[in-house]
Amino acid sequence: MRRRRGLAALLGPPLLWLVVAYLGALAVIFATAFWTTDPFTNLVVRTFTLENFREVGSSTYAGIIGRTLLIAVLVTVLCVVVAVPFAFFMARVAPRRFRGLLLAGILVPLWASYLVKAYAWRTMVQSGGVLDSTFGSTPGYGLAAVVLTLTYLWLPYMVLPVYAAFERLPESQLEASADLGGRPLTTFRRVVVPSLLPAIAAGSVFTFSLSLGDYIAVQIVGGKLQVLGTAVLQNITLDLPFAAALGTASVIIMVLYLLAVRRTGALDNL
Repeated sequence: MRRRRGLAALLGPPLLWLVVAYLGALAVIFATAFWTTDPFTNLVVRTFTLENFREVGSSTYAGIIGRTLLIAVLVTVLCVVVAVPFAFFMARVAPRRFRGLLLAGILVPLWASYLVKAYAWRTMVQSGGVLDSTFGSTPGYGLAAVVLTLTYLWLPYMVLPVYAAFERLPESQLEASADLGGRPLTTFRRVVVPSLLPAIAAGSVFTFSLSLGDYIAVQIVGGKLQVLGTAVLQNITLDLPFAAALGTASVIIMVLYLLAVRRTGALDNL
């Protein structure tokens, strides 16, 4: 009993901070989304209205939300395509003495400045940059550049859970599949893939959510591309309630995504 009281006293302040600072901030954003702005003074008027959400549902902003979702999905898919073979090599092919170095190679970019990495990709995709000089063409600033940059930025968040899944995969299951006559492709489809799906879903929580809310990389390599984050940034000083409505839309999208991911058991891998 004393241990439980001591644990409750220890966890009380962090839980209180979570409720006040995190959930409280979300509640304020949600409430602000139902207010309006005085067109002459740009001051927030605490009058209930649904006009902000009607405007969010307009064709202009629906297109921006759809484009943002497309970017998040493309980044997540590319991260999976790159992470699975790389994690397999790290966990199953590379000698054990080199695995720590490979794992460090994945983690080190996370310590580098976000802006440095984003501006590095800006110099790579620009006309006359590395891609143009090497391959004779470059996507330039725009959707493709944003997808490539965000894939590079968030790839470690996909590699790490997939690598852990490969590490946990029992060798006996692979041997049993081979003993029963399973070909490599059959073993991969029926044994490996079911073991990887929760890890991939867990990694996608990071890649999808981080891509959904990013606006800095978009400003650096996106040219005139508009996404949900840049729309919030542009409206936050002129029309705070509308910016809050856009932010609420992104929160709703992530809640729906997390509910879908939860059914895969991926949240147990976080």
